Amino acid sequence: MLKIYKTSTVEKKTKKIKKITIDSWIELSSPTTDEIDKVVEKTKVDKDLILKMLDDEELPRVEQSGNATLVVIDTPYLEQKEDSHIYKTYPLGIIITDNNYVITVSPKKVSILNEFKQNKVKEFRTAKKVRFLIQILLRTSNYYLRALKQVNKDIEKKEKVLKKSTENKDLIDLLEIEKTLVYFITSLKANDLVLEKLSKGTIFPLYEGDKDLLEDAIIENKQAIEMSGIYRDILSSITDTYATIVSNNLNIVMKFLAGATIVLSIPTMISSFLGMNIPLGDISKYPQAFILIIGISSILSIIIALILKKKNML
Repeated sequence: MLKIYKTSTVEKKTKKIKKITIDSWIELSSPTTDEIDKVVEKTKVDKDLILKMLDDEELPRVEQSGNATLVVIDTPYLEQKEDSHIYKTYPLGIIITDNNYVITVSPKKVSILNEFKQNKVKEFRTAKKVRFLIQILLRTSNYYLRALKQVNKDIEKKEKVLKKSTENKDLIDLLEIEKTLVYFITSLKANDLVLEKLSKGTIFPLYEGDKDLLEDAIIENKQAIEMSGIYRDILSSITDTYATIVSNNLNIVMKFLAGATIVLSIPTMISSFLGMNIPLGDISKYPQAFILIIGISSILSIIIALILKKKNML
């Protein structure tokens, strides 16, 4: 999909336009070959820079080629929103050309860019290309923090569920959340390297306002890294604890069944022995012999049960 936006110099608002012009923002989201060729023809950008960004596994970095500089970052993408919020990360490429174009390329639609289209970002101008890049970086860091807060709520919700029930589905849900945090930590650390490289001012010249925004982006990105690590540690601890509880509950059941088997085996042994064709002496002459044998078996079972209970086996 190809969309073109430009900030009006009069109204100071960003609007969608039909043709690629100087100082415009070109958005490519899962673009077709014709759309790519159209952008390349107009902007003279190296086609390979765009094609690389269609790979879901493209790594965050800064790359220069011809008349353009490509900055790649990882952005969070919400994959599931039912019982828990499951995220993955996908690359977003921002290409700034020497002939006054800025191009964003991504294999999937990036929700972070919607705020720019809807004029919700303060002092956003498509003509201020480096400022636009830094604003994207800051918004990405903010989005990670918001996503992490939602992930934390999901962890707390699943923890409450696990206190009542330890079904496999609940433990698998925790595993999915842990995968989200692993994706976040890996991507945030890679983004941090890009931010640090840009902060040196050797890739793009930075004005005072740009430096402040970039510093805010670096701080929030580092905060997101720290939060992801904390939540992953908490989640690992919860998972290990409940796995131990499940194992312990199984041991308790097995111990009880073993003790009950021992107790119940006493009457079985006595009845089996007396059921053999052997003389029982004078006891067989008593009319209440059956009740007497049952009573003896019960007394022996109770004694053994009390012994096992004392040893915490029942």
